[in-house]
Amino acid sequence: MPEHREHPVLWGLLALVAVAAAVGVLLGVGALGLSRSVGLGGDTANAASDGGSMYLPKPSPTSSSAPASPKETQASEGGGSQPSKPSSSATKEHDITLTAGQQSVAPMAQIDLSGTYPGGNGAILQVQRFEEGTWADFPVTTSVNGEAFSTYIMTGRSGLNRIRVVDTNTGTKSNEVKIHIG
Repeated sequence: MPEHREHPVLWGLLALVAVAAAVGVLLGVGALGLSRSVGLGGDTANAASDGGSMYLPKPSPTSSSAPASPKETQASEGGGSQPSKPSSSATKEHDITLTAGQQSVAPMAQIDLSGTYPGGNGAILQVQRFEEGTWADFPVTTSVNGEAFSTYIMTGRSGLNRIRVVDTNTGTKSNEVKIHIG
């Protein structure tokens, strides 16, 4: 080919650019595939509902025996009188303990939720918000690992927000937490 002999530097430069572009495309596609396979994709819609969070609860001491309930502690300290047993529905209402990492945030700021659910390993908890006189499902769920769970929510609804979690199988409800938005 006569044109290659007339401009060898130009043809060498074009060949170098073509090879660099091909290698760049291949590396980009490979990196994209790898990042998606390990869950680093850009799907932010599921970020709040996948149960993953960078929030770690504060460590607390553990013991080999189950801790005494507050009522048992009061009974042992109060002179030995036995308190009446709470009804099963009252106990069921407070089996899940929910705490919020923030009490007041700006709209759409992250609100860390965590808590404990004794005996709830593997349970799926639905986050709910009190809206117009009733509890409505928030588009976030989390699972219980051991007896602990954590997730986060973000909302733009300003004012006082009342939040709780509910076990999707048993209907067991947590206490509510109040967070001021705005």
